[in-house]
Amino acid sequence: MKLQPDRFDVQAISGYGPGWVSVGTERIGHSVILGSRGERVDWHLASFEDLTPAHFARLAELAPEVVIFGSGDRIRFPRPAWLRPLVDRGIGLETMDTAAACRTYNILAQEGRHVAAALLLQQDG
Repeated sequence: MKLQPDRFDVQAISGYGPGWVSVGTERIGHSVILGSRGERVDWHLASFEDLTPAHFARLAELAPEVVIFGSGDRIRFPRPAWLRPLVDRGIGLETMDTAAACRTYNILAQEGRHVAAALLLQQDG
């Protein structure tokens, strides 16, 4: 799906599909963290089963207001104990499938919120 941002002064997701997202004209084919203030961090994660507490500690280091966690092609929730670094910093977390996370991230970023999208992009095969 192709997306068009209303504001061009924030990093926006311009498209997404199975196993990829794009930011502007750049196509990203691996799990990634995108922030509304221009943060872009490879999120070393190939599947939901690979998640560890360290993945959420990394998100807390970015100190956004809220994290939108795209859990893949369906909604899957991380273990509550793994979210402690976010809770300790007062950072909210919303979990949804990755496609919905892309759309939600764009809306919040375009509203001027400091948001991070943690997107699990699984590869077929």
